[in-house]
Amino acid sequence: MSIVREPRSIARKFLARPQQEGLGAVVRRSIGRFELRYFDPFIVLDEFSVSAPAGFPDHPHRGFETVTYMLQGAVTHEDFDGHKGTIKAGDLQWMTAGRGVVHSEMPATEGIQKGLQLWINLSSKHKMIQPRYQEISSANIGETTKDGVKVRVIAGEALGIKSTIHTKTPTIYLDFTLKPGSQIQQPIPKSYNSFVYILEGEGVFGQDSRTNSPISSHNLLLLSGFGDGLVAWNKGTKILRFILVGGEPLGEPIVQLGPFVMNTQEEIDQTIEDFENYTNGFEKARYWRSQARVELGY
Repeated sequence: MSIVREPRSIARKFLARPQQEGLGAVVRRSIGRFELRYFDPFIVLDEFSVSAPAGFPDHPHRGFETVTYMLQGAVTHEDFDGHKGTIKAGDLQWMTAGRGVVHSEMPATEGIQKGLQLWINLSSKHKMIQPRYQEISSANIGETTKDGVKVRVIAGEALGIKSTIHTKTPTIYLDFTLKPGSQIQQPIPKSYNSFVYILEGEGVFGQDSRTNSPISSHNLLLLSGFGDGLVAWNKGTKILRFILVGGEPLGEPIVQLGPFVMNTQEEIDQTIEDFENYTNGFEKARYWRSQARVELGY
């Protein structure tokens, strides 16, 4: 496996607790909460759980990218430009909202649908680009297994596997599963901010497996800015699953109003005006209603 000479340590740890979001959905928000409003370039990280008729009905975005990665079940996505489809377990949708998207995300099947949604900021030069989708089915996401470690490469590269996703903001997004007794060393570009979010089991992360205590699921670990990679161990009796995400900081001012993320208050004011008047990227929102909204009758 790759050699990490200077493992990054854990700088901060947050337990993501359940909260209500959207229309009756439950999310565990780790980035975007009051203790951690922004972790450049990451705006929000939600682990969501939703069952019909709850969901995320018609809502807008501008100025960033949303990355939806399904863990269980499926959600139906539909936007004001006619783009629609179903994101199933293991599937990925990388949506560049750019100058503006209005869409809905609703349960596609009965039972509980679970997934992750990450918001990645766009630089000022990319905030008003045309919207774009990159969608990859579970079967087409690159993955490999070695020495008890399985990795699915959402963005970036790991264990010799490269993702086909093109990221406007340089990003790595890796889904690791470690069998009991296994460990991983994963390089991280030195300039990147990075974090771990634990999905299942418990693991030891950082510089010394002998002194660090195991950390369990639903915890977000912000990694220090010093070091060239992550080292993690599964010393338990059950599998450990976590995501490792890193990105190049933009170092730009940020002003956020809900689903709008820009650089200045003036740009936010203009975005509100554009949205309310159906202009400058929101023209098609004037008469559009998602099928889910029509069926719910509002």
